[in-house]
Amino acid sequence: MEIVFKYFPDLTEIQKEQFSSLESLYREWNARINVISRKDIGYLSERHVLHSLGIAKFIQFNHGTKILDVGTGGGFPGIPLAIYFPEVHFHLIDSIGKKIKVVKAITERLGLENLTSEQARAEDISGKYDFVVSRAVTTLPEFYSWVSHVLTKTKNNSSMSGVIYLKGGDLTAEIQSLNRKFRITNLSDYFTEEFFNTKKVVHIY
Repeated sequence: MEIVFKYFPDLTEIQKEQFSSLESLYREWNARINVISRKDIGYLSERHVLHSLGIAKFIQFNHGTKILDVGTGGGFPGIPLAIYFPEVHFHLIDSIGKKIKVVKAITERLGLENLTSEQARAEDISGKYDFVVSRAVTTLPEFYSWVSHVLTKTKNNSSMSGVIYLKGGDLTAEIQSLNRKFRITNLSDYFTEEFFNTKKVVHIY
């Protein structure tokens, strides 16, 4: 996790321990339940953990903020963000039960008390959240239609409540068909590794 420590030098000792534990935990669980592709597991710290933390470079969530992670898979971006923001509450959902099993196990091993998870679809969630985060689950218009009902429409943070989406490539057509306000930030503004050259953070509000 040295790449994480390079970009986030002010982590507490507890946070460093939690991040350092991720590699062995995911390797252990991935051998049983495939939540990360075999070609990517060797790049866990860069392509999954640091990628997730691109959101932490984009916005510093205030204490008490409520965040829903939709289509979390094995826990990204929610688990790295929950480690980084211990005073923020994260609720992680995925429609596939075995993936949530991994999330729950890793959450327990890390002692993350600010993170809950369940097997669920976004359309079935009834609570309210300040932000919805996700990593390229589907097209932006479709995703926004799934989650718009859970957003609080408030400004308790430096940015308006909304969707914060990690995605790569040309998003022009998707954004234009949304008819919403948005902000796109290149992750290459924060991270110099080649992997991030085409990766973006999209804030829709």
